[in-house]
Amino acid sequence: MALAVPGYSPNFKKPPETLRLRRKRVRSRGAAASPGEQPEPAPRRAALAAGLLLRPFPASAAGRGGGGPAATRRNPFARLDNRPPAAAEPPDGQPRGQQEAEGPFLDSNQENDLLWDEKFPERTTVNELLQTPQVSFSESYTPSSESTELPVDWSIKTRLLFTSSQPFTWADHLKAQEEAQGVIQHCRATEVTLPQSIQDPKVSTELRCAFQQSLIYWLHPAFPWLPLFPRIGADRKMAGKISPWANDETLQHILMSDWSVSFTSLYNLLKTKLCPYFYVCTYQFTILFRAAGLAGNDVITALISPTTRGIREAMKNEGIEFSLPLIKENGHEKKATGTSQGQGEEQVISDEDEDESFSWLEEMGVRDKIKKPDVLSIKLCKEKHEVQMDHRPESVVLVKGMNTLTLLNFLINSKSLIASSGPQAGLPPTLLSPVAFRGATMQMLKARSVNVKTQAISGYKDQFSLEITGPVMPHCLHSVTMLLQSSQKGSFSAGLYTHEPTAVFNACLPVNEGLDKETVREELANCGLHPKTLDQLSLTPILGKSSLRHVEMSDYVYNWRS
Repeated sequence: MALAVPGYSPNFKKPPETLRLRRKRVRSRGAAASPGEQPEPAPRRAALAAGLLLRPFPASAAGRGGGGPAATRRNPFARLDNRPPAAAEPPDGQPRGQQEAEGPFLDSNQENDLLWDEKFPERTTVNELLQTPQVSFSESYTPSSESTELPVDWSIKTRLLFTSSQPFTWADHLKAQEEAQGVIQHCRATEVTLPQSIQDPKVSTELRCAFQQSLIYWLHPAFPWLPLFPRIGADRKMAGKISPWANDETLQHILMSDWSVSFTSLYNLLKTKLCPYFYVCTYQFTILFRAAGLAGNDVITALISPTTRGIREAMKNEGIEFSLPLIKENGHEKKATGTSQGQGEEQVISDEDEDESFSWLEEMGVRDKIKKPDVLSIKLCKEKHEVQMDHRPESVVLVKGMNTLTLLNFLINSKSLIASSGPQAGLPPTLLSPVAFRGATMQMLKARSVNVKTQAISGYKDQFSLEITGPVMPHCLHSVTMLLQSSQKGSFSAGLYTHEPTAVFNACLPVNEGLDKETVREELANCGLHPKTLDQLSLTPILGKSSLRHVEMSDYVYNWRS
């Protein structure tokens, strides 16, 4: 005799049979309900009776009007005003929502809409948004006024991308004679003047040689397996590279000694106006040395960016006078000096200002009741302000005149110039110059042209591009744009990619109003630059803390954005 097992049913049903039973139950409930009503779960009915606001319950085609087409199910994750498109309005002009709301209660969807309109009465409808004119990306930046010359840009570019409707095939596969001629023209500072428009650039030997000449720059130190520019943030690129000097103090001393000779040689060329400018790129900051007469200054200038409070304090201790041109105090530039006399004067001035600031409290008779901040608290607040601008563009330092020579000696003897650990440990800073100097290595920017097909209204059209990569200095940018003006028949556009720590070198500095351009051109005639490039670098910077990002030439007229 078989034993009865609790919970066991001899009428076991397979899963498909169970699903059929559930479908029959749903159909029977739908038939029992009235044709115009949609049955709702008990918890939902209780919530609606309590006055709670709920999202609309997805209804079937039968519940929405019998045999009509099924309505699109509402997305439960959408916003409240993101309703499905309403059906066509009835003939009598009454909205569909009002006809369906003839009962004593509003539909939950309509309740949500009313509350949303009360909270946000100024809500913009979809039709208003569609009628609003769209602003393109190019229109969000206001181009400058049309000009035949670009503003001077003292930042270092890492990449230039030129595009034009005219091909750049003339820039590829230079012949051995053309390459050699371009190198000789650069070394001898030969001035090349091209016509306004070249009919066939591909066969123009003069154009190809001038292009080779404009791509040359000078570098120290030079290690083919190491990328020596940029130096700020380059640890990842240098990681894993061979650095035999990292743990060899003797080799580090030799490298630094050789670097000091090259640095001094560059400064002497700058002082005698045989070099227009050069850059010193360290792992922490970048320095731009400019000859007298450039950027509207009649003396040698040096800009250091970004700086820290430690570097500025070390420069003060060495007696280097400098200013923070982007930090204003009482309408004047903030100046600093390393002499003890200057520090004493600053202390006296600060004490006088402090007494004057509390004099009005004494006149009111409440000075004794208010606690006066001590000198230590005031000093800490000032130091906090100085630290907050570290590593920012506002920390740029300006050194002028003979103080640049003191800065030279300070940099040669400073230990903060070289990283003590990491992939750049023991590696001297990078020197970049447009002209040759002692210990320098001639380098070449990489250039390549690409032809692509772009989609147009009538089909596809040819789009030609020229890419230049490497440390593109200001003179190179101007020289290349002059060449493209002739080769591309005065029509091209360019995207410029800036090494961001150097963008602040375009800051507007105090200039000498009586500086004569003709005198500057005569004194810097042997600096190795084209006269037109020299005229551009003599202009006062107007870009501020920004730099050129996009340049477009149309009919020999420039438009640019920063």
